[in-house]
Amino acid sequence: MSFDPMAVAIDWLDAYRAGDIEAILEMYAEDAVVHCGCSGVKTITSREALRAYWVDRLRDYPAGQLDDLNPWHDGTIISYVTSTGVMTALLAFDAAGRIRELNCSPSH
Repeated sequence: MSFDPMAVAIDWLDAYRAGDIEAILEMYAEDAVVHCGCSGVKTITSREALRAYWVDRLRDYPAGQLDDLNPWHDGTIISYVTSTGVMTALLAFDAAGRIRELNCSPSH
Protein backbone atom coordinates (compact mmCIF):
# COMPACT_ATOMS: atom_id res chain seq x y z
CA MET A 1 0.00 0.00 0.00
CA SER A 2 1.61 3.27 -1.09
CA PHE A 3 -0.63 5.53 1.01
CA ASP A 4 -1.61 5.81 4.65
CA PRO A 5 -5.31 4.84 5.03
CA MET A 6 -5.56 6.53 8.42
CA ALA A 7 -4.12 9.79 7.06
CA VAL A 8 -6.60 9.67 4.16
CA ALA A 9 -9.45 9.17 6.66
CA ILE A 10 -8.28 12.26 8.59
CA ASP A 11 -8.07 14.22 5.32
CA TRP A 12 -11.63 13.07 4.54
CA LEU A 13 -12.88 14.24 7.94
CA ASP A 14 -11.01 17.55 7.58
CA ALA A 15 -12.65 18.17 4.18
CA TYR A 16 -16.03 17.18 5.64
CA ARG A 17 -15.56 19.53 8.60
CA ALA A 18 -14.55 22.35 6.25
CA GLY A 19 -17.61 21.73 4.05
CA ASP A 20 -15.32 21.36 1.01
CA ILE A 21 -17.47 19.28 -1.31
CA GLU A 22 -14.94 19.36 -4.17
CA ALA A 23 -12.15 18.01 -1.94
CA ILE A 24 -14.50 15.32 -0.61
CA LEU A 25 -15.58 14.20 -4.08
CA GLU A 26 -11.96 14.06 -5.31
CA MET A 27 -11.24 11.49 -2.60
CA TYR A 28 -13.68 8.95 -4.09
CA ALA A 29 -12.89 6.42 -6.83
CA GLU A 30 -14.97 6.76 -10.00
CA ASP A 31 -16.89 3.58 -9.15
CA ALA A 32 -17.25 4.30 -5.42
CA VAL A 33 -20.23 2.99 -3.49
CA VAL A 34 -21.67 4.61 -0.36
CA HIS A 35 -23.91 2.70 2.03
CA CYS A 36 -25.47 5.15 4.46
CA GLY A 37 -27.50 4.00 7.43
CA CYS A 38 -27.83 7.45 8.95
CA SER A 39 -31.49 8.16 8.21
CA GLY A 40 -32.79 5.04 6.56
CA VAL A 41 -30.51 2.81 4.51
CA LYS A 42 -29.35 4.31 1.22
CA THR A 43 -26.90 3.08 -1.39
CA ILE A 44 -25.27 5.68 -3.62
CA THR A 45 -23.43 4.55 -6.73
CA SER A 46 -23.17 7.36 -9.32
CA ARG A 47 -21.05 10.52 -9.24
CA GLU A 48 -24.18 12.65 -9.55
CA ALA A 49 -25.85 10.84 -6.64
CA LEU A 50 -22.64 11.11 -4.60
CA ARG A 51 -22.58 14.88 -5.08
CA ALA A 52 -26.26 15.16 -4.08
CA TYR A 53 -25.61 12.97 -1.03
CA TRP A 54 -22.76 15.23 0.11
CA VAL A 55 -24.72 18.43 -0.49
CA ASP A 56 -27.36 17.05 1.89
CA ARG A 57 -24.81 15.72 4.43
CA LEU A 58 -22.96 19.00 4.61
CA ARG A 59 -26.19 20.92 5.13
CA ASP A 60 -27.98 18.54 7.51
CA TYR A 61 -25.16 16.72 9.37
CA PRO A 62 -22.03 18.87 9.58
CA ALA A 63 -19.09 17.03 11.09
CA GLY A 64 -17.42 18.06 14.31
CA GLN A 65 -14.50 16.64 16.19
CA LEU A 66 -12.83 13.29 15.72
CA ASP A 67 -14.11 10.66 18.17
CA ASP A 68 -11.99 7.60 17.27
CA LEU A 69 -9.75 6.26 14.49
CA ASN A 70 -8.66 2.66 13.90
CA PRO A 71 -7.15 0.61 11.05
CA TRP A 72 -9.39 -2.00 9.45
CA HIS A 73 -8.31 -4.57 6.80
CA ASP A 74 -7.92 -2.46 3.62
CA GLY A 75 -9.23 0.72 5.20
CA THR A 76 -10.02 2.71 8.29
CA ILE A 77 -12.84 3.03 10.79
CA ILE A 78 -13.37 6.63 11.82
CA SER A 79 -15.88 7.98 14.32
CA TYR A 80 -16.79 11.64 14.51
CA VAL A 81 -19.34 13.89 16.14
CA THR A 82 -22.27 15.45 14.24
CA SER A 83 -25.25 17.47 15.40
CA THR A 84 -27.18 14.20 15.82
CA GLY A 85 -24.50 12.29 17.74
CA VAL A 86 -21.46 10.16 17.03
CA MET A 87 -21.25 8.60 13.57
CA THR A 88 -19.00 5.75 12.48
CA ALA A 89 -17.67 5.42 8.94
CA LEU A 90 -15.80 2.50 7.46
CA LEU A 91 -13.64 3.68 4.57
CA ALA A 92 -12.26 1.06 2.17
CA PHE A 93 -9.70 2.19 -0.40
CA ASP A 94 -8.53 1.22 -3.86
CA ALA A 95 -4.83 0.78 -4.69
CA ALA A 96 -4.50 4.50 -5.50
CA GLY A 97 -5.76 5.53 -2.06
CA ARG A 98 -9.19 6.67 -3.22
CA ILE A 99 -12.32 5.70 -1.31
CA ARG A 100 -13.96 2.77 -3.10
CA GLU A 101 -16.55 2.10 -0.41
CA LEU A 102 -17.97 4.06 2.51
CA ASN A 103 -20.29 2.49 5.08
CA CYS A 104 -21.62 4.96 7.63
CA SER A 105 -24.13 4.79 10.43
CA PRO A 106 -24.77 6.13 13.92
CA SER A 107 -22.48 4.65 16.57
CA HIS A 108 -24.22 2.35 19.01
